[in-house]
Amino acid sequence: MVRRLEVVSRKKYVDHRNWPEYNEQLVVRGKFYLDFSFVKNWDKELERMNKGKEGALYKFPDSYMRWLSVWKQWTDYRSLEGISRALAEQGIIPSFQDYSATWGRIHGFVPEIRLPSYKELNTATDLTGMKPKNGGQYLEFKYGRKGRGKYIVVIITVDVKHKKLLKIEAHVEGEGPTEPDIGMKQNKELMEKGYKIHKHSADGRYDTDKNFDFWEENNTETAIPPRRNAKIRRSKSKRRKKEIRTFRRLGFKRWYHAKNYGDRLAVEGENSGVKRKFGENLVSKLENSLCAEAIQKFWAYDMLKDYGAGIM
Repeated sequence: MVRRLEVVSRKKYVDHRNWPEYNEQLVVRGKFYLDFSFVKNWDKELERMNKGKEGALYKFPDSYMRWLSVWKQWTDYRSLEGISRALAEQGIIPSFQDYSATWGRIHGFVPEIRLPSYKELNTATDLTGMKPKNGGQYLEFKYGRKGRGKYIVVIITVDVKHKKLLKIEAHVEGEGPTEPDIGMKQNKELMEKGYKIHKHSADGRYDTDKNFDFWEENNTETAIPPRRNAKIRRSKSKRRKKEIRTFRRLGFKRWYHAKNYGDRLAVEGENSGVKRKFGENLVSKLENSLCAEAIQKFWAYDMLKDYGAGIM
């Protein structure tokens, strides 16, 4: 049972963002949809993609298809063909593709998240759910769950200081690894790429012996509240026992401020930002396509943020 966290403070929230700068970033994000810079290297990119390729050659570069993938968050595949036709008619691109060719390149596309150039991280991991709009009956039939369609579970890890998406995975509800196991895997992959994680924050679902031992081995500070029914004598993890004692000694309110647990809100902000921007409904039908579509939403949102900040 996960501890229900009470309100910790009535202090008025102070927004420290530079609003003129942030406002400009929001405006610049809109330019992405009419940024045709992928045309400059169209032929060179196709030449590189088709070098040594067997079978039919690519006719449209990856950069163009990634651009269409962001548009896909707003519209359907036939509308993407209409956008392509308009660009070809105006001479912006050399030719257009039909909707089935677009579907073939996008529907199962699992993009890589661009990682930051800086190496010092404070991470937070959290789970959210996406609702299959058209595939719910298929999932219910396949997995035998009656009365409610299954969700697509999305687990992300972000850098809380820069609010930068770092890792993402998706699977059908109840079918994948546990949330703590995926969180450890994502953070381990970051460390293997040379990133130093100074602190990790998560909610009470990550209160496990295995998880605390993982962070102890990597000499990382944690901000993970123990479960309401956490028992010191039943835990085999020295680190977890220590954290439970600290929590009980301080109480939640003092522990919250001592651990800067509010930093974890960055990962919840990422989840809510994606849903506000692109919605939480998925329109694919098959399991792999649903997971890919969910990942694309987060990738597209992260790409737009990078574009607005001038990082791309």
